[in-house]
Amino acid sequence: MEIQTPKTNQLRKVLGVAFGLAVVVGSTIGVGILRTPGTIATLIPNATLIMCCWVSIGLYIILAASSYAELTTMFPKAGGAYNYIKIAFGNYLGFVNGWFDFLTNAIAPAYFCIVLSEYSILMFPELASTKTTIAVSFLTFFTAINLPGIKSGSFIQKITSAIKVVLFLILIIGCFLFQPTGQIPVQQTMITGGLMLGIFKALQLIMGTYDGWMSVSFFAEEDNNPNKNIPKSYLLGALTIGLLYVLINGAILYVLPIEAIAKSPLAASDAANAAFGGWSGTLMTAVAIFSLVSILNAYMMIPSRILFGLGRDGFFIKQSTIVNQGGTPYYSLIMCYVFALVLTVSSSFEQLFGLATIMMTLVTGFAFASLIRLRHTQPDFPRPYKTFGYPFTSYLALAVTIALFIAFAVSDVVSLSIMVVIMALSYPAYKLFVKPNNNDTFD
Repeated sequence: MEIQTPKTNQLRKVLGVAFGLAVVVGSTIGVGILRTPGTIATLIPNATLIMCCWVSIGLYIILAASSYAELTTMFPKAGGAYNYIKIAFGNYLGFVNGWFDFLTNAIAPAYFCIVLSEYSILMFPELASTKTTIAVSFLTFFTAINLPGIKSGSFIQKITSAIKVVLFLILIIGCFLFQPTGQIPVQQTMITGGLMLGIFKALQLIMGTYDGWMSVSFFAEEDNNPNKNIPKSYLLGALTIGLLYVLINGAILYVLPIEAIAKSPLAASDAANAAFGGWSGTLMTAVAIFSLVSILNAYMMIPSRILFGLGRDGFFIKQSTIVNQGGTPYYSLIMCYVFALVLTVSSSFEQLFGLATIMMTLVTGFAFASLIRLRHTQPDFPRPYKTFGYPFTSYLALAVTIALFIAFAVSDVVSLSIMVVIMALSYPAYKLFVKPNNNDTFD
C-alpha cells in the first residue's frame, strides 16, 4: 500500500466518546468472562461471596478509571501510561514502563488470532490442518483494515463492540427469563483460611477479565475533545463493563446451582443451554467470535500507538513516528504485525502471558504513583478533570495494585525472574536510544 506524504507527529483528531466507549468495552470483555465463573465457583462455593467479589473489583476499576482520567487529560498523548510515568519519575522509568506496556499489548493479537482459529475449526472441523494459516489470516486481515487510517479501525471497533454487547444482553435476558425447575441449592460456606485463599485467587482471575479497561489512554492524542470525552469514555466504559459482568454472573447463578457451575469449564455455555436449548450453541459461538474480533481489532491499534509515542520521545527509532494520511502510524503498525506474526507461528504464549500480566500490573501501579507524585510536585499544573475522592481513592487503587503485583510475583516466580532480567537489560538499551539532552519536560 502506498504511503502518501508521510509525516511525523501528526495523528488525526477524529475520535470521540463513541470510540472511547467502544475501545474500552471491545478490548476488555472477552472469552475470559465466559470461562472464569466455573473456576471461581470452585474456589468460592458461595453465590453471595462470588457476587461480592465481582462487585468489589468493579468498584476498584471505576476508582482506577477516575485516576487514569486525570492523568490522561493532563497529558493527552499517544502511548498511554508511560507518558505520565516519564514526567513523574524521569526518562528511564518512563522508558522501561513504556516497553513493558508495549510488550504486554503486542503479545495479545497473536493469542487472539490463535483462539479465533480454534473457534473456526470448531465450526468447520475440516480446516483442522490449517490452524496456523487461519490465525495468520486473521492477523493479516485486521492489520489491513487498520492500515488505511484510524477511521476504518474506529468504525470496525464501534460495530463489533456494539454487536458484542447486544449478544451478551441477549444471553443475560434469556437466563433471567428462564424458570429454573425446582429449588436451586445454595451452599453455605464457613469463612476459613482455605476459603480466604480462594477469594484472593478469585479476585486475581476477575482482575484478568478487566484487562483493557485503560485502552482510552493509548488514543488520547486522536480525541477531538480530550478534556470532555476522555473522562466520559473511562467512566462510562468502566461502569458498562462492571454492570455487564455482575449481570452475567447473576444470570449464571440464577440458572445453575453452584455445584454445576463449579464442574463446568464453560459455565456461561451451560447457562445458555438451560435458557435457550438448541439455540445455545449458535449463540455462544457468536458471542465468543464477536468478543474476540472486537478485542483483536482494538489490540491491532494499541501497540502501534505505544511505539509511536516511544519513537517521538526518542525511546525508539524515528521511523515509528511516520503517520500516513489516514492517521495510522504506518511503520509502527507493520512492526507490530511482524512481531505478532512471529508469535502466532511459534504459538508459544503461556509464559509470555504470565509475563504480560505481571508487567501490566507494574505499569498500572507506576501510573497511580505518578498521579500522587504529580499532585505533590506539580499542584498548579492544569487538570481538566480531577479524580473523585482524592487522595483516598488513588492511594487505595495504588495499594490494591501493589498487593496484586506481590501476589503475581509470589505465584509466578518464572515471570518475575524474566521481568527482572528485562529490567537489567533495559538500561543499556535506554543508553542506546536516548540522547543525553533528552530531558524531562512538561509539554
